[in-house]
Amino acid sequence: MNTLYYSHPDFLIHDTGLAHPECADRLRVIDEALAEPEFAALIRIEPAIPADIEDKIALVHGKAMIAKVLTTIPQQGTAHFDADTVVSPGSKQAALRAVAALCDAVDKIFGGQADRAFCAVRPPGHHAMPDYPMGFCLFNNIAIAAEYARHHYGMQRIAIVDFDVHHGNGTQAAFYEQAQVLYASSHQWPHYPGSGHPSEHGVGNIINVPLPPGSDGAVFRAKYREIILPAVKKFAPQLILISAGFDAHKDDPLASLQLEEDDYRWITDELIAIADACCQGRIISALEGGYNLRALAASVAAHVTGLLGAAKRGE
Repeated sequence: MNTLYYSHPDFLIHDTGLAHPECADRLRVIDEALAEPEFAALIRIEPAIPADIEDKIALVHGKAMIAKVLTTIPQQGTAHFDADTVVSPGSKQAALRAVAALCDAVDKIFGGQADRAFCAVRPPGHHAMPDYPMGFCLFNNIAIAAEYARHHYGMQRIAIVDFDVHHGNGTQAAFYEQAQVLYASSHQWPHYPGSGHPSEHGVGNIINVPLPPGSDGAVFRAKYREIILPAVKKFAPQLILISAGFDAHKDDPLASLQLEEDDYRWITDELIAIADACCQGRIISALEGGYNLRALAASVAAHVTGLLGAAKRGE
């Protein structure tokens, strides 16, 4: 099983300003963690930005929205789409390269060069709505990857599993009436952005599993066993995409769930088992949240250990 690891220096030049939780240090600690000898088998890739990158983005976002994002990025200083969503001169290269990483992972996996990929990208993406950016996110990286796989490789069933502590409202909006894409999210409730109630079910393809504040790994695992994993298995996806947010960790400053590193290893192993049974092991994971640097590095290490295919741990 070949596992790709996407990173690039451009992801560090998206400057969100002093004390912003979504900062370049997040990727620095991930890169340090994945430089350890146990991750030597990762195939490390720095994605190029293809000439048709805006056409790829337009699979999810309108051309007017793309133009607004790119023209709002300043030549110097910073600009804001909202109080949380900041851009700087390096944001264009970072955002375009994040989309490029996800699409390149799709190409390599369907080209038989790899089975799995982890994309350590920023800005994150799952809050980016089809017509406007929000919540630290400019373009919806994971949604674009899903549409790219559908349009370029004819995939009829793609499952997106989102275990970020915040609901991926942008991803849900992109596929709310698209039965070929299953979107399943666990998230703290009530919490930002306020969406993600179980009554939001699209055309039967949206599965929202809210978790009360203080929920720990036992609650998280039980809900996945009861609701999300059976639904993904029944859907029999041809590709599994993961919005891999690690801010449900007990030490994260932006939420109050109580997950630990081994919970991320557990859910990774469970999704790998489904991928192995349904879609020749094809999984692409993209970084979303996670804002305690130590917890983020340790959680990503647990997740990527699973993607590399090491033996499952006992519970």
